[in-house]
Amino acid sequence: MKTVVCVKQVRTLGDEVQFTDGGMDVDPDYVDLALNEWDSYAMEEALRLREAHGGEVLVLTCGGKESEAALRRCLAMGADRAARVERAEDHDAIQVAHALAGVVREEGADLVLCGVQSSDSVQAATGTALAELLGLPRVAVVTRLEVGQGTARVHRELEGGLADVVDVDMPAVLTIQTGINKPRYANLRAIKQAEQVEIAVSQATDAPSASRVRRMFVPDRGESAEMLGTDPAEVAGRIAEIVKERTA
Repeated sequence: MKTVVCVKQVRTLGDEVQFTDGGMDVDPDYVDLALNEWDSYAMEEALRLREAHGGEVLVLTCGGKESEAALRRCLAMGADRAARVERAEDHDAIQVAHALAGVVREEGADLVLCGVQSSDSVQAATGTALAELLGLPRVAVVTRLEVGQGTARVHRELEGGLADVVDVDMPAVLTIQTGINKPRYANLRAIKQAEQVEIAVSQATDAPSASRVRRMFVPDRGESAEMLGTDPAEVAGRIAEIVKERTA
């Protein structure tokens, strides 16, 4: 059984933040880099599947060379191989999905696991877009996973504490929720060994951008909240007005 885990090295802010001169990004000196929390649970779930059913685990990311730190953490956890699709930092979730799709397609994985979302962009879009590009079924916000012969029984989280149980044919794309397991820690020996593993690198193909950054700024503090009432039509109309005012 082959499982591909798509991970992201996210940027986390400290107490202070400064932007680049153009105001289009955060100054790199004010961010820390780390493996996305949701992706660590996806990685652990893939390792448990390998322990139960055999096979291998490939960890995959999209980004510059600095993103290899996230891959090496996953290698230290127990991934068999790692691959990186080279791409500049100015990419969105759809471009990332296009970049990952080529490698996933070549690998012919039985399951593709992603975190539900990333902690920096919080869009929950990459896994969905990847499934669409691959033409595979997708189940989101997975809290329990049981793999059978050619199918997977998946528990997915719904609102209000409810859960939905579905059977999905493999191959499939699943986005993994935090709390599905307890990610293992890598010992020092495994971390050192992971530093020596060669990471396969390929180039991303051109893909259209689905979003763009207009500017970044720290919101003004002390502004009062505006209560919008209870009538849905009036609330929707006022929200539309506010959006037009702020984006004009």
